[in-house]
Amino acid sequence: MALFPVQGIFENDFVVLLVPIDDTDPMTVVAEKIAHHAVDRRVSPQERTMRVRHQGQFLPPDATVVDAGVAPLDVLEVVYS
Repeated sequence: MALFPVQGIFENDFVVLLVPIDDTDPMTVVAEKIAHHAVDRRVSPQERTMRVRHQGQFLPPDATVVDAGVAPLDVLEVVYS
């Protein structure tokens, strides 16, 4: 378990966030950590699943940060699907 920062942005938000995540976090948790700072603030909540996109590709929901090859300060985008 190691904490490191990523740049996170939620779809339709204009703020890029510096969010600490753990290298063993699955993408579902990463999405929640990024959404915590945007949803109900600048982004309307929706009853849809959140997905994480990295370098233009959606990451599997159960993939960990290490499995997905996410490095510190990489940009992760969270979208409703």
